[in-house]
Amino acid sequence: MKVVILAGGFGTRISEESQFKPKPMVELGGMPIIWHIMKIYSAYGFNEFIICAGYKQHVIKEYFADYFLHTSDITFDFTGGKSEMTVHRNVSEPWKVTVVDTGLGTMTGGRIKRIRDHLGGEPFLLTYGDGVADLDIAALVRFHRSHGKLVTISAYNMGQRFGVLDVGADGSIREFREKIQGDGNLINIGFMACQSEFIDYIAGDDTVLEKAPLETAAARGQLMAFKHTGFWKCMDTVREKEELEKLWAEGRAPWKVWDC
Repeated sequence: MKVVILAGGFGTRISEESQFKPKPMVELGGMPIIWHIMKIYSAYGFNEFIICAGYKQHVIKEYFADYFLHTSDITFDFTGGKSEMTVHRNVSEPWKVTVVDTGLGTMTGGRIKRIRDHLGGEPFLLTYGDGVADLDIAALVRFHRSHGKLVTISAYNMGQRFGVLDVGADGSIREFREKIQGDGNLINIGFMACQSEFIDYIAGDDTVLEKAPLETAAARGQLMAFKHTGFWKCMDTVREKEELEKLWAEGRAPWKVWDC
């Protein structure tokens, strides 16, 4: 399955960083958070990525174009009129990365619709470019394949900030909606698995994924919840970035599920 990463928003809540780069390129421990997300998926054998870019999309493209320069030890030799480059420590990933400019003002649903041709009609994984977790991706995929519905989203218990899920005892989602005062605290944290037919629920560029598409899927009995009880955190503000940085610096980053 290919992994689709939504990475095109403006990141206005973390504008101290996002005025210079798209939020998925904001660094944790010297590496962009999108790298951390990709490493999570790669640890479970999912190595083909489609990045839905938009705001400052050239920064993402340039990062992957120069990936060796960012991750390897290199000698540049200009002596005697030479211009040679020697890579001493080639740190490469088994990744195939497609970066698609899905538009500056396109909404989350519209970005997915724009990359439909890259999916080849196959099921796909989907996540946001600003959240990390120690979620078991393999278990998520197994659960998604077991129930035969169009969409599985990962659900997490947390204080209210995001879309609210009404989940039945069998994991079926009876309702998906925006939060209101007095709601419980089971939220959508992304890390989704989708059948390609779900894209038919997306009207166009102005469609917000978290509204009509997921609400419709829930109403038609096509939305399921994979409950995650481990670690998850969204880097939405500078304070949250600092909290994640602290965990990484102290060697206590729960989302580091890879060996190297």
